[in-house]
Amino acid sequence: MRPKVLFIDTAHPYLMQSLEDMGFECRYFPGYTRDDFLRIAGKYEGIIIRSKIKLDKEFLKEASKLKFIGRVGAGMENIDEAYAEQKGISCLNAPEGNRDAVAEQAVGMLLMLLNNLLKADSEVRKGIWLREENRGIELGGKNVGIIGYGNTGSAFAKKLKGFDVNILAYDKYKTGFGNDPVREVALETLFEESDIVSLHVPLTEETTYMVKSTFINRFKKPFFLINTSRGKVVNTADLVAALEKGTVRGACLDVLEYEGLSFENLSREQLPEPFYKLTAMKNVVLSPHIAGWTHESHYKLAAVLVEKIKKLYEKNGGLEV
Repeated sequence: MRPKVLFIDTAHPYLMQSLEDMGFECRYFPGYTRDDFLRIAGKYEGIIIRSKIKLDKEFLKEASKLKFIGRVGAGMENIDEAYAEQKGISCLNAPEGNRDAVAEQAVGMLLMLLNNLLKADSEVRKGIWLREENRGIELGGKNVGIIGYGNTGSAFAKKLKGFDVNILAYDKYKTGFGNDPVREVALETLFEESDIVSLHVPLTEETTYMVKSTFINRFKKPFFLINTSRGKVVNTADLVAALEKGTVRGACLDVLEYEGLSFENLSREQLPEPFYKLTAMKNVVLSPHIAGWTHESHYKLAAVLVEKIKKLYEKNGGLEV
């Protein structure tokens, strides 16, 4: 009997086909709820997930045969990794698959903000032709601070190289990564020198609402903020207050703290006042958590997971069919 893999979320067809070719039996139940998945969890050796449900301790206790979890993406906040490790379950993700997509969008949103393109486009479509009012800001010569120098942070730095910027990077858990033109710095240096700050950190207890008023007030000069990581890394109310005061000059936000677990929608009726203030600001560029959501990354995320699952089973003596 072939070992089974449960697809809780959709993924590029290459992932399911490749696992089938390896000898797995793959199953996908699009109408299932968490309770439905909980009832069948004990039958599966692998689970493929994006963000539909949480794989918490309760769920993992039921998954008695589980050997691996494959997260089609980078963030792992919907998986209890510590408990999975206790049970001998390998947790695999694929940040290599969408790092270029995230980095490109971060650059694109920043250029859009600095050159007033969102505002200017809207005005021209209405027959309004304002040139002086839309005079832009060049990237060249600016100090760009990167917080978190993993896959997406380093990819963002790589995309910036042609803009003649000064790149400062800080990572609490990584050292020795500095190279031309990236300068590895302490967080205090980033507070002192940054004109632009881009966030590339996972969502953990430590990073939840990391960017709040006390954090913002540590910067020596007004700066532009980019967040393509997770919404809850930024306290929206505090960001709005900083935008109103001018301590933050503008923001590019692909993610918002109000997103649901699956990142699929926002319910406007249930959103607080800071959201409405944010959406009315001309110096804010917003997108619906699509920075890593390209046609190319759709395939690459799957391909990265396939290779990691292959290596996992090669290391453990191969697939038992």
